Amino acid sequence: MPKPSEMVAFVDDVIAIAQQAGQAIMEIYQTDFKQYEKSDTSPLTEADLAAHHIIVDGLKKMSSYPCLSEESGEADGVDWQQRKDWGIYWLIDPLDGTKEFINKNDEFTVNIALIENGKAVLGVVYCPPLDRLYFAEQSMGAFRQDGLQPAQKISVADAPKESEVWKIVGSRRHGAEALEKFAEQLGDVETVSMGSSLKLCLVAEGAAHLYPRLALTCEWDTGAAQAIVEIAGGQVLAPTKTSDELLPLMYGQKEELLNPFFIVCGPVSEKWQSTFISLSK
Repeated sequence: MPKPSEMVAFVDDVIAIAQQAGQAIMEIYQTDFKQYEKSDTSPLTEADLAAHHIIVDGLKKMSSYPCLSEESGEADGVDWQQRKDWGIYWLIDPLDGTKEFINKNDEFTVNIALIENGKAVLGVVYCPPLDRLYFAEQSMGAFRQDGLQPAQKISVADAPKESEVWKIVGSRRHGAEALEKFAEQLGDVETVSMGSSLKLCLVAEGAAHLYPRLALTCEWDTGAAQAIVEIAGGQVLAPTKTSDELLPLMYGQKEELLNPFFIVCGPVSEKWQSTFISLSK
């Protein structure tokens, strides 16, 4: 693991790789790209694969850490028997929001996280069509950068006061009914629908107070953005199986790569805690 003094250059390298992948994605975005269907029926495009190869090749040149990508296959040697011994590794979603990419609504991202002992300690989320970058590392803080503008430090918002509106972000495609039940408990609510890991980033930058995820995701969907949220002062929490305690989402702890339901927030509030836990069981 690089020392804190070396991490700025390390983050810059990861950002450059994410932007290179984003450029390849955008070149395909402008074409009549081919679509495929994976064994779990989720969509796959040429852009997913092109970005995967750029990112994995780039990360392997800059470090010796193993890579786990959504598009890693058995040939990449990333089964559980190997993964369970990884203390530190890269967790990658080369194109998060493939359905958004297919529908051309610009809400898709490149996600690269560094996981150390189950915790996301570095995250880069890049949205190619908006040329918007979120990045964070523990020793330097969390930032948003748009195009060639200077990077701006970001932080989560305080919980609304009694008379203020709760701003909630939700998925365009999953969990709408559960989200509506959750929002009913908060009173005055403003809901924004969004694709990909941009949902977590909205909480990280204080544009939303909450993102309750009451539908399935995989670890590569959340790792990079969770690092950004936590370093921006927020939390990504999930109920335990044996109690109603909310604990941080962890990575690489089990063979299955599915996340439990979770909530992205600043401070935990009694206004929503019990409702979220009951809906997530």
